[in-house]
Amino acid sequence: MNYRHSFHAGNSADVVKHSLLIALVRALQQKPGALTLIDTHAGCGLYDLGGEQARRTGEAAQGVARAFADPNPMLEDYRAVVRAVNVGTEPRLYPGSPRFLQQLLRPQDVLILNEKHPEDVDALRRVMRGTPAAVHERDAYELWLAMVPTRTGRGMVVVDPPYEQTDERARITDTLTAAHRKWAHGVTMIWYPLKDRVTHQRWKGNLRKLGIPKFMSVEHRLYDADQPGLYNGAGLFIVNPPYVFVQALPPLMEALRIALAPEGHRGKITAEWLDNRGWA
Repeated sequence: MNYRHSFHAGNSADVVKHSLLIALVRALQQKPGALTLIDTHAGCGLYDLGGEQARRTGEAAQGVARAFADPNPMLEDYRAVVRAVNVGTEPRLYPGSPRFLQQLLRPQDVLILNEKHPEDVDALRRVMRGTPAAVHERDAYELWLAMVPTRTGRGMVVVDPPYEQTDERARITDTLTAAHRKWAHGVTMIWYPLKDRVTHQRWKGNLRKLGIPKFMSVEHRLYDADQPGLYNGAGLFIVNPPYVFVQALPPLMEALRIALAPEGHRGKITAEWLDNRGWA
């Protein structure tokens, strides 16, 4: 799967991912102690929705545009972050995860960004100039393992790869296993596409076997049944989600489902614990 994000910025997966990212960081920030926020695959940081690549796919029309058209107040935090990088009422620019995280920073928090693609890291440095973010150009999985446990003690790692490499899932599994041994209480959020159901179920089964406690997945499917050859949705694996986040998740998921459902479909968004604790 080739996933240069400039083609997909602002799509439905971004709306779900960034809405949950805001909720997760805000839940962690209910405690006053400093957080270290690490983005292993940071991308460019900012995307032009009017650019040739975004217009070629038109995916933002089914994502951020729907979120802006829906009046549900549950999505207002998401809309506020997008508005902050735009002039006018309609979003012309879309912030990547680095800009979402940067807008959520408190004075005591630390932001570490990493991007390996040479063109993208140059763009990321330009976009993040003047912010407190530290920008690295390293292998994402090497950086992930090197940065934990964080110096602040508390923190979160965001893993959002393009899934261009055939061993991407294996590298995530291996790195998560090693990172959890070093930093068992750390929070990790891993994005993934939902396209090949068999491959995904096999990977989820392998992750379940790791025996990591407090390990959940949230999955959003656009259509009521899989559409062969099409992008059907995306999900997030979350390790150690705070209790406040878990309790607030159901109404946010429902708001996202309603806002993003394509014409003629209800869509579906679900959450489950991979450690078999059941859903509270």
